[in-house]
Amino acid sequence: MKRVFLGIILAGTIGSAFAQKSEVSEAKKKWGLFQLTQGSSSPLDKKLEAISAGLANTDKAIADEKSKVMPEAWSYRALFASSAAILDTVNLANADANIKIAREAITEGKKLDTKGTEKDNFALAETNIANAVRNGGVLAYNKKDYKTAYTKFVQATEINPQDTAMYLNAGIAARNIEDWPGTIQQFKKVISLNSPQSSDLYNELVDITLRKQKDTTAALALIKEATTKFPENVELVKTETQIYIDRGDASKSEQMLNALVTKEPTNPNYQVLLGNIYFSQALKLQNDRNKIDAKKVKEFNEVTAKMNGLLDKSLPYYKKALDIDPKNVGALETLKTIYGFRNDTKNYDDIKKRLDALPKQ
Repeated sequence: MKRVFLGIILAGTIGSAFAQKSEVSEAKKKWGLFQLTQGSSSPLDKKLEAISAGLANTDKAIADEKSKVMPEAWSYRALFASSAAILDTVNLANADANIKIAREAITEGKKLDTKGTEKDNFALAETNIANAVRNGGVLAYNKKDYKTAYTKFVQATEINPQDTAMYLNAGIAARNIEDWPGTIQQFKKVISLNSPQSSDLYNELVDITLRKQKDTTAALALIKEATTKFPENVELVKTETQIYIDRGDASKSEQMLNALVTKEPTNPNYQVLLGNIYFSQALKLQNDRNKIDAKKVKEFNEVTAKMNGLLDKSLPYYKKALDIDPKNVGALETLKTIYGFRNDTKNYDDIKKRLDALPKQ
């Protein structure tokens, strides 16, 4: 089954700002100097050092009665702290501490910025925070610290509730720590945002619900929802068929597939699935037969007869699939198995030749 994988790289947005009294003026000046280092080969420790110096100026500015009411004191504090959060990719605790400082500065600063003179700086700081959180998730994921990655990606979705990639990454991180409710919750959110990966994600959700949560009722509800949106998703139809077979309700599977065949009579996959209804039951009988004591000949023969009867029922569907699509691998592989089981050398060799002639995947 096709799985989805992490789809985000490290982001960076430390843009430009403006320059203009005491500690605030010094912070502005240092921000301007720091901006000049962006894109340069300046060592990371030097950049962090410059940020730390600017942040120290804002520490003094917000401690002073006259300057703490200046929106600039808070906007530049937010800029320095959020930039540090992006750049410090080694120490996640430091990054988190700077994100906290930046968020507090934005909250306080926006209260004071009644004229909106610092709105661009606050917007840039908010972008930096979002990217720092995303980066923290990616870095944690790459270190296989999936629990931290999950927390970070969820935080990123709280910052930007429309960020499909972050919901997807959160679901993938949750999958890696086997947090199945978390995986389901995040993948469902991706689907709700109409991601191009929705069909594949439905496959994963159904698989998790069946194999990990052992909930066939929930799985069937998911399949119904998914096939309404993606009727071409044969994998889900196949899974639904198998659920009914496992429940001993082969007639329900047949009824469902026959309805699909009526809608799409030239779809070979539905013919294969109809054949699988009987083939799967035959395999189950074969397993039962293998457990019969060799002395119980009558019982052995009875089971064999039932098994052959089911195989006979499956054959026309596989042949019909090949009439529609002579290169249908599913039909060819199953027919080869059936003919091999029956020692039907002629048909076995014919099917094998057809399979061997297909392009290798």
